[in-house]
Amino acid sequence: MRIVLIGQAAFGAKALEVLLDKDETVVAVYTSTDAPGGRIDPLKEYAMTKGIPVYQPRGYKEEKVLQQYQKLQPDLTILAFVTDIVPERFFEVPSKGAICYHPSLLPRHRGGSAISWAVIMGDKKTGVTIFWPDAGIDTGPLLLQKGVEIKPDDTTGSLYFNHLFPMGIEAISESVELIKAGNAPRIPQDESKATYEPLCDDKVAAIDWSKPAQEVYNLIRGCDPQPGAYVDTLEGKIRFYQAGFKREKVEKEPGTILAIEQSGIEVAAPGGVITLGKVRPERGGKILASEYAGTASLKPGYCLGKRK
Repeated sequence: MRIVLIGQAAFGAKALEVLLDKDETVVAVYTSTDAPGGRIDPLKEYAMTKGIPVYQPRGYKEEKVLQQYQKLQPDLTILAFVTDIVPERFFEVPSKGAICYHPSLLPRHRGGSAISWAVIMGDKKTGVTIFWPDAGIDTGPLLLQKGVEIKPDDTTGSLYFNHLFPMGIEAISESVELIKAGNAPRIPQDESKATYEPLCDDKVAAIDWSKPAQEVYNLIRGCDPQPGAYVDTLEGKIRFYQAGFKREKVEKEPGTILAIEQSGIEVAAPGGVITLGKVRPERGGKILASEYAGTASLKPGYCLGKRK
């Protein structure tokens, strides 16, 4: 089959590597435009080493982009970690259609921050889906799904890198084999179970210490590593990572620092104690929370995030 791969980053590069290892014919790669500072996307870099043509349109709405894509005469198009909107007409060009990777068990958690929301909402399970994209957002028929348990200490980062990344590459490979054999299903999504959430950004990452401790803990894990759940201070946003949680009755006001240990800053919340392992101040990179507490003169009894 003549395959066009649309994707980016390490996931896109790994998908291309696996396809080539299986002697698939990848006729072209589409990826995002180069980042400021001259950083080359890993997918572009790997494709260039293999002599595969690379295209970097600023978008997919222009007719000339579609015409160039049509000239490639793809049998199959694979979307591997795509953040741009690709119009439905691109999926109608390949003789065998197009398939797309999504890091959730669709129809739950449609949208661009599926992993984050699975953690934030306290899901016990998530997974990857390969589906046939259409005009909607993550609404096309299902081809293949793989599930994984979300452990109590998982973050968005650990779920992706330890599970959803490798599972996704494996699922793409299996899907290509099913398509080649003519056995790839098209299972309609159950719209009664569909959810859609917005991007996980600063609009949803602000910590409200008055919420149940489990919810606060889930928010911090779901925003780790990006964008980082935060509180506002006079010095700007302070973001938290590598959180821990223990359920117990706490009498102190929510947000109060209970202790500062080598393991992190312990903070009160309704129904439990949250330990903040790392901190990223408004200026500078991540540091140990205990180190930050020293430089910021934090002490037990201080209400974290309260403006003074």
